[in-house]
Amino acid sequence: MARAGLTTERLTRAGAELADEVGFDRVTVSELARRFDVKAASLYSHVKNSQDLRTRIALLALEELADRASGALAGRAGKDALAALANVYRDYAREHPGRYAAAQTRLDPKTTAASAGVRHAQLTRALLRGYDLAEPDQTHAVRLLGSVFHGYVSLEMGGGFSHSAPDTQETWTRILDALDALLRNWPAPR
Repeated sequence: MARAGLTTERLTRAGAELADEVGFDRVTVSELARRFDVKAASLYSHVKNSQDLRTRIALLALEELADRASGALAGRAGKDALAALANVYRDYAREHPGRYAAAQTRLDPKTTAASAGVRHAQLTRALLRGYDLAEPDQTHAVRLLGSVFHGYVSLEMGGGFSHSAPDTQETWTRILDALDALLRNWPAPR
């Protein structure tokens, strides 16, 4: 019988909090059971194993990020939308480093197709409508933005820019200016 008060959702949220505290790679059913002062076996009626728990945390993080991105993009276009979306990812990573790492987890194709990851691509494509890009350039631009946003955030979170001037906020702003200029002047195919 499941322990009173424990649900899959509650465990997923607690796992997400744990990821933010200790790192996503250190989240296990055993560690979560210690948080609830129960035996790990009592959690297996809610999650299959540690991988299932981590997948659920990844799905939660993707959903939270998509909700934030959707709200940030509402009513914005062009550079304002670009900066809003970029800042959603950066701010989320700072506030929830474990969840942000979870959102980068590779999921199987079926899980990916049913996840909020699809919304992320749709939101980025909506942003790109303000730049009048047609396919396949729109897909190239989606990949470029994802690479820059996630790459910069990962390097920044890992301390990669902390050893030199200028300030990382100044660099971030310049990167967004450069991306806006690139998107407005997207090169023609060769």
